[in-house]
Amino acid sequence: MEKFQYQNNLKAMSKINRKVCVAPMMDCTDRHARYLLRLISKNVMLYTEMIATGAILKGRQKNILDFNLFEKPVALQLGGSSPSELARCSKIGEDYGYDEINLNLGCPSKKVQKNKFGACLIKEPQLVADCLAAMVNSTKLPVTVKTRIGFDNVEEFDYLNTFIRTIAKTGVKTIILHARKAILSGLSPKDNLRIPKLNYEIVKEIKNKNQDLEIIINGGINTTEQIKEHLKNVDGVMIGRSIYHSPYFLADIERDIFFNTNILSREEIINLITTYCLGEASKGTQINQVMRHTVGLFHGAKGANNWKRYLSENLLVRNADINKITYMQKTFTSLTA
Repeated sequence: MEKFQYQNNLKAMSKINRKVCVAPMMDCTDRHARYLLRLISKNVMLYTEMIATGAILKGRQKNILDFNLFEKPVALQLGGSSPSELARCSKIGEDYGYDEINLNLGCPSKKVQKNKFGACLIKEPQLVADCLAAMVNSTKLPVTVKTRIGFDNVEEFDYLNTFIRTIAKTGVKTIILHARKAILSGLSPKDNLRIPKLNYEIVKEIKNKNQDLEIIINGGINTTEQIKEHLKNVDGVMIGRSIYHSPYFLADIERDIFFNTNILSREEIINLITTYCLGEASKGTQINQVMRHTVGLFHGAKGANNWKRYLSENLLVRNADINKITYMQKTFTSLTA
């Protein structure tokens, strides 16, 4: 049984292109955000927000896990530390149609630590291995890991490499390394994204010593030139905040990294988002839950301030008038002049 699942994990892994991935971000990469990002990029790999196993097993599962097939390929990121619960949720994720199951070993928040998942698990390699082995044996999907390079005062190649080799023994062959250690006390999650120093060299060294693994680098990457430089040393790049704050950065990635010139204009994207909003509104979705992800769509472009002003005054409020969506579409040129 274990050998069968291990082979399936490797087979499924080979079908996914992780050259550029959009990082899982809490309160950001929900299904509406992923729909918007997929309109811009056909090639990047998308990830859900981290979803706790308890929310899936005890919550409103369909509301939490449903997504639009247009988003694919998309990975489900799980948070948890119970092998049996993670195994059950991995199978549920497969049944819902996700393309990959990812385990979060990077979130440093106090709430996450209290529930014993996220970055604090880096201190417990055997528990991580038990969790991953259970996940691999429960699904035919590729199981992957997103982790930090260390924690608190621990940022050593030998510790990280041993940790990664322990992970690899479970059949997991794709590891996303956020090139910052996690400070587990004294820093907020936001500060953990900027205060610990980036250490790209340790990620490069990990790849050099683990040629059998797919190593994805994450942290502080915000230009296509940086992406190209990293791809000389690792297998893929994951980007979070730079894409969320400026979604149309994906257009540059499509052109410069994937050599795709068939890219929608911002106006075409707004037309499609309008249609999407109308459809979602008919299902009871609040319009602001969709449009909040478009705030940065014109970042760095003409009309950015007008765009943000219109959104804040009309579409980022609860119970936003659906007519304001169609008005936005009809007056797009003047709004972005």
